[in-house]
Amino acid sequence: MNTNLTKLLKIKYPILQGAMAWVSESQLASAVSNAGGAGIIAAGGREAKWLREEIRKTKNLTDKPFGVNIVIMAENKEETLDVVCEEKVSFVTLGAGNPIPLFPKLKEAGIKIFPVVPSLKLAKRVEEQGADGVIVEGMEAGGHIGNLTTMALMTNVIPELNIPVIVAGGIADGRGIAAALTMGAAGVQIGSRFLLASECQLHENIKNKIINAQDVDSVITGYTTGHGVRGLKNQFTEKYLELEFSGAPSEKLDELAIGTNKKAVVDGDTENGFVIVGQSLNPLTKIQSSSEIVKEIMMETKNTLENASKIY
Repeated sequence: MNTNLTKLLKIKYPILQGAMAWVSESQLASAVSNAGGAGIIAAGGREAKWLREEIRKTKNLTDKPFGVNIVIMAENKEETLDVVCEEKVSFVTLGAGNPIPLFPKLKEAGIKIFPVVPSLKLAKRVEEQGADGVIVEGMEAGGHIGNLTTMALMTNVIPELNIPVIVAGGIADGRGIAAALTMGAAGVQIGSRFLLASECQLHENIKNKIINAQDVDSVITGYTTGHGVRGLKNQFTEKYLELEFSGAPSEKLDELAIGTNKKAVVDGDTENGFVIVGQSLNPLTKIQSSSEIVKEIMMETKNTLENASKIY
């Protein structure tokens, strides 16, 4: 399949693997890249030394393009940036802050730049400053979310840009990919589906909780404070939401939330950890290899597009 994204990154399929804290590392990233998409290592919360080691491990596991996600608000973002430029990964995705100050160094190193943007205004701004593409992520996504849905972002942003637009948020199967491509997207970013990849280091307890989840099990914490985070409802989210809607100060909410993502992902605590996953839960039914996931969803994409052409 040829799109502006596959041509730009020299990948087979227009799929980026979402950067998920504590699990997006060399094994998962290389597996997705070997399957024809583009894997991404999540640098958030990690030391520069760890990132360099994971990049080098990934290079040993694949000769295909892969990227790194840089959290702009991270205290060690400059060290992370140095490692990325020195190791010359194919591309970066940039979120949680203003990405533009990082552009010159990345461009000098020949690294493609894909900022995550929540609105048309910011999408146009990064395009003007030389971004190679943008990722628009709807509030259906797992983790930190904005205010617009995936459909609204596609409708508002895609027609207005001349650079590739990658769509994320609630895309978990080939029908979602087909919808994005039909709307004019150059590709998609998928996170939650790859949580169930056999190469993903997510704790088995959490994989099983996701598999057993229903469509109504998704909740957003912190939305009233302007810092919404989506995940599965459990004892932690019940406590958090009770505090949030009782008017508790942000310091109290932060105190409750600190460390809960790692508690779920690494420790496997399904009730006291925060299980970060997107809203499209029903397709997440089984553990597969990254290769099987990509093959399955690309077949669904092809079939959906072929059937759509028969409507008229």
